[in-house]
Amino acid sequence: MKKSLLLSAGLLSFIFSFAQVTERNILATNYSAAFVKEKLVAKNNYKPYPTTSAEWKKLLSDSTAAMVIANAEKAINFKFEPISATISLDFVRSGDRERHSDISFAKRNNLMQMIVAESIEDKGRFTEAILNGIWSICEESYWGVPAHISGKGLPDVEEPIVDLFTAETAGVMAMADYFMGAKLDKINPLIRKRIYHETDRRLFTPMMKNGSKYGWMSRVKPVNNWNPWIMSNWMLSTLMLEKNETRRAEMMHASMVGLDAYLNSLGDDGGCDEGPSYWFAAGASVFDCLELLTRATNGAVNVYENDLIKKMSTYIINTHIDKTYFVNFADADPTLTPDGLLLYRLGKAIKDDRLVEFGKWANQQFSFKDVAGSMRMRRIENLLSNATIDKTAANYKPANASWINDVQVMTTRTDKGLFLGAHGGHNAESHNHNDVGDFIIYQQGQPMIIDAGRGNYTARTFSSQRYQLWFTTSAYHNLPIINGYGQKEGRQFEAKDVSYLSNEKETSLTLNIASAYPKEAGLNSWVRKVKLNRLKEQVELTDTYELNEVNAPVQEVFMTICDVDLSKKGEVVLKGNAGVALTMKYDASVWTISTELPSTEGMEYRSFKKKWGGNKITRIILTSNNSNQKKGNSKIIFLPN
Repeated sequence: MKKSLLLSAGLLSFIFSFAQVTERNILATNYSAAFVKEKLVAKNNYKPYPTTSAEWKKLLSDSTAAMVIANAEKAINFKFEPISATISLDFVRSGDRERHSDISFAKRNNLMQMIVAESIEDKGRFTEAILNGIWSICEESYWGVPAHISGKGLPDVEEPIVDLFTAETAGVMAMADYFMGAKLDKINPLIRKRIYHETDRRLFTPMMKNGSKYGWMSRVKPVNNWNPWIMSNWMLSTLMLEKNETRRAEMMHASMVGLDAYLNSLGDDGGCDEGPSYWFAAGASVFDCLELLTRATNGAVNVYENDLIKKMSTYIINTHIDKTYFVNFADADPTLTPDGLLLYRLGKAIKDDRLVEFGKWANQQFSFKDVAGSMRMRRIENLLSNATIDKTAANYKPANASWINDVQVMTTRTDKGLFLGAHGGHNAESHNHNDVGDFIIYQQGQPMIIDAGRGNYTARTFSSQRYQLWFTTSAYHNLPIINGYGQKEGRQFEAKDVSYLSNEKETSLTLNIASAYPKEAGLNSWVRKVKLNRLKEQVELTDTYELNEVNAPVQEVFMTICDVDLSKKGEVVLKGNAGVALTMKYDASVWTISTELPSTEGMEYRSFKKKWGGNKITRIILTSNNSNQKKGNSKIIFLPN
């Protein structure tokens, strides 16, 4: 791997490499299996969370406890219905994932709410409903989702498959056992026996017997959020359920080695190529693992001082735009409600004051009930930290500029509210879109030039038909179309000659995106520079190109959710809310402008309106008036109104 060169003058860096597997083995190198066995708290002494009403009362405010109980009361009459074969087959028959997941996820969410409420209240009101929830889930043939069993639709019960939701369900079962164990035994001792049996056959035994067969456990190829998400639930269920102390220690060490596969996949800057919304399932799940490990070993396993862990953690703050908006390259969503309690704890763990303040800010901005934790285990940690988080006013200020080297993501802003994000990288990233050279612009916290993001996940989303979906193609990103061709998917389609510059005058990203296009595009070079001009308070897009053939006019594409005003020649006025606007200036003698509305028909596209606050997505297309020009350059300026 070629090294990058960093020049201190002007903070200019030339980047030639991407994240790849690096054999750091942070956990396995520092902590042997024998060490883990020696330091691991025995199951009978493992008490990470309160289990009695008296213990909860010491840790929760009356209002928080009342909120948890009130939410659970809504679930007390929830019907834990079975999942039929017909519903399981939806995925292979129609491509739909939602009927199955709506039933499956609701069962687990309602069960988890009642488990915690019963532990807090301790009146027995929820016990029978909890019993039915546990039994219903144990009766399911498969704890995961049909999309994760290779197109079969129905599970092979003789060959259990471990996926995200198998592991997370095991975590729910483990917490049911932990919080409700004595009450379940009073009903019937076979209930807890069933919990262990089902968790063992669906998770423990498959992972210990042949866990290396899964791609998300690979030691030679990069892995994504699946790895830490599954490892965190494997750790939790192991700690709470496994009675054999030797096997318990073996599984904990195996899960640590497994987590190393994800940490080895990160570049040196700890960037998440899946985007911020996936970071909460990836980097944040690493933290879930580290919280479990540190507590279960009384602090003996502790890697918070590791530089990679710190950089992985601060990725999320460097990709924050404003309020709930985050940079959303690839499949990431444009908005998410940041989990301030998790971020606060993480900032404290790695001793990063900026992340601590970001966590405080998020906790003060958003209601606790809305961010109780997307991961079910995280909800318990958040409940306990909600009472202890520092309540003083947050001192959070976003960074003026950041560069995440390994995933080639730049973010920058001005004090007046102009934000620019840009991306290099390659077209084989996890949850990839063909988007090398894409950029986004926000003004006063409002999206003006956008990355549309992803639609609903269906069978096509992760199939050979993925790049038939418009939102994954470069033709629907802020990128050129050259001789009628967009970018191609694959590791070889990448940015080259990438440089980042940041000083008091500008922050910019310059890259040659020609290699992201197929040879049929007839490209020799396409150098794109995306610059935030701080002196003029504007974004400047400069494209300089050289073609070896011309078969169709060059086109430039821009995506927006704003109202588009084309009334003035050479200008596009993008109108947001409350008078916020951005003017895109172009040379009308060079370009002809048109607009269109991308299709919203089909199950993949129906979520776009909701993702963008009810606004429609508009595609703006500039088409060159000179169809024979092999060399050229253009400059397009974006000015806040």
